[in-house]
Amino acid sequence: MRLEGKVAIVSGGGTGIGAATARMFAKEGAKVVVTGRRHQPLEAVAAETGGLAVAGDTADDEHVRSAVATAVDEFGGLDIVVANAGLGFGGAAADVDDERWDRTLDVNLSGAFRLARAAIPALIQRGGGSIVLISSVNAFVSGSESAAYGTSKAAMNGLARSLAVDYGPKGIRANAICPGWVITEMGDSAMEDLVTERGISTDEAYALVTRYTPLRRPAAADEIAACCLFLASDESSIVTGTALVADGGGLAMDLTEVAWQQERP
Repeated sequence: MRLEGKVAIVSGGGTGIGAATARMFAKEGAKVVVTGRRHQPLEAVAAETGGLAVAGDTADDEHVRSAVATAVDEFGGLDIVVANAGLGFGGAAADVDDERWDRTLDVNLSGAFRLARAAIPALIQRGGGSIVLISSVNAFVSGSESAAYGTSKAAMNGLARSLAVDYGPKGIRANAICPGWVITEMGDSAMEDLVTERGISTDEAYALVTRYTPLRRPAAADEIAACCLFLASDESSIVTGTALVADGGGLAMDLTEVAWQQERP
């Protein structure tokens, strides 16, 4: 097992990528602390994985410190941090109010920062470890009306590089994962407008938004969890300060290719 004897914290661990990651880590031998705002799904994942649930808001510094303390006190230390908690409010720059802007950055960016900051001393005590930040392809390209979300994700990639440079000498690796569309509750919510406007199913909406990507489909949560496992394990022991894009090849395409793809199966 690739994570035998390791202890991990996964934020946003009640559903989607976070829950899939917690399950995969546990299957690979890790003890897992899952955090998030909703008690019920957290408790379900904790029970399923033999882990522990610490409910709270990742933007709350007291909460993330409590999660780290729980990992250390109950499981003996901390080796892996997956900062997955996130949200997104729509809006172009002229339309986003301060509340939505601040909340998006507070959860997506500052929440990941606070969790990493709280975890670093415990990681150093274990001789190092791995920090994985769940970013997005929107760190590199922007969708329409997504000013706060795209900004937060671009900054997360910068945070991963900073952590890698500053704490590499202490044995800590830090990387970002940049998914494209993933079938999750958050992804389903993003499909709602297409479902309503076009009278199609959620599955058909996912197919529509990925129809021009090379793999022609969205990711499953388990596929992103597998990327987390790679970056958390010793298999990626020389990998730090980088962004792993997991988007079915979307960013590899020249946008002008879409004109030809419209005529292809």
